[in-house]
Amino acid sequence: MSPKNVIFKKTCKDKSVGVFMGKRDFVDRVDSVDPVDGVVLIDPEALAGRKVFVTLSCIFRYGRDDMDVIGIAFRRELYLSTRQVYPPLQDRDKAVHTKVQAKLLRKLGNNAYPFFFEFPDNLPCSVALQPGPHDVGKQCAVEFEIKAFSAESQDAKVRKRSTVKLMIRKVQYAPDMQGAPPSVETTKDFVMSDKPLHVKVALDKQLYYHGETIHAHVNITNNSNKNIKNVVLSVDQVATVVLYSNDSYVKCVDIEDSGDSVSAGATLQKVYKLLPLLANNRERRGIALDGKLKHEDTNLASSSIVKEGVLKEVLGIMVSYKVMVKLIIGGMMGSSEVGLEVPFTLMHPKPEAVKESEMEDELVFQEFKRSYLKGIMGAGEDDDEEGNVSGGDDMAPKEK
Repeated sequence: MSPKNVIFKKTCKDKSVGVFMGKRDFVDRVDSVDPVDGVVLIDPEALAGRKVFVTLSCIFRYGRDDMDVIGIAFRRELYLSTRQVYPPLQDRDKAVHTKVQAKLLRKLGNNAYPFFFEFPDNLPCSVALQPGPHDVGKQCAVEFEIKAFSAESQDAKVRKRSTVKLMIRKVQYAPDMQGAPPSVETTKDFVMSDKPLHVKVALDKQLYYHGETIHAHVNITNNSNKNIKNVVLSVDQVATVVLYSNDSYVKCVDIEDSGDSVSAGATLQKVYKLLPLLANNRERRGIALDGKLKHEDTNLASSSIVKEGVLKEVLGIMVSYKVMVKLIIGGMMGSSEVGLEVPFTLMHPKPEAVKESEMEDELVFQEFKRSYLKGIMGAGEDDDEEGNVSGGDDMAPKEK
């Protein structure tokens, strides 16, 4: 069966404005980002002479919206771009449209108007820190949003009934080329021991896909007079909030407590298996997740890949992964540890591109009704903000 042209549709309460988009995931390829395009359908009678605007915003939320510590707002718009779509500022038929926009304009008629945004190259990808089971309010996250509204002017007060919001995601996929398989080794000398302990840890590859098992090859040559009581391996996720304080959250997302021992003068060569999954960490507060849409599931956050030259301070939340190997060493004065860490990349593979010739001409509309979202965690969150669409003085960069 040929792929359908799924169109995401959402309409404001007073029916004056509706948003239609062909996708909600936009790919950051490091050197370029998919443009955001869609169509707004208006009702001239419901507008009653008001204008229609569309905004693309990137919001960083670090704590609840109502919190303010030492003058630092915990909600900040990293980016805001606004377009007036009605009355149109240029002839609709003479403008260049994407193929999805062209189909929608033919389908929806004369009251449909296109919009188009390009991401700047210094914005983070969608990511969120998982709240605890009893946390209330919105989670710490980097989010993207398309908002369409009708108002007398761009800076006028916006009514909820005349506003429609659609969350979108900025995502990255794994690069085409694999890096060299990472490996780390160390030699540890002990007091009262003539010979050292040598440990080498190597992964079978540098890039793993979500849901893929990690094979860690551990080689221990224990020429010392110490006994290794246990070998513990873990996958650690490091989420660094770089925008404000450079706080780092290190969370173990999988662990293998092997119980393996290596006596003095012995060796051990073994392959350990690790599998980091969100399914095993759903109740753990602070784990970084890929940004999700309200009624969909997600996964552990993908590794962050940053374009060279971009300041990391504006990227919100940076995510990386490493395999940690700890050797528990027995001794007369108590146990000690020898540790190694091996970094790796965790991402989604690139989806296969759908050829234009394989796409069906029929458009399938997926409408986001509040009755459909009722009872789902997070439903209605995109209808709780009211006020001026224009951002505060702390927005950077800003485009009008």
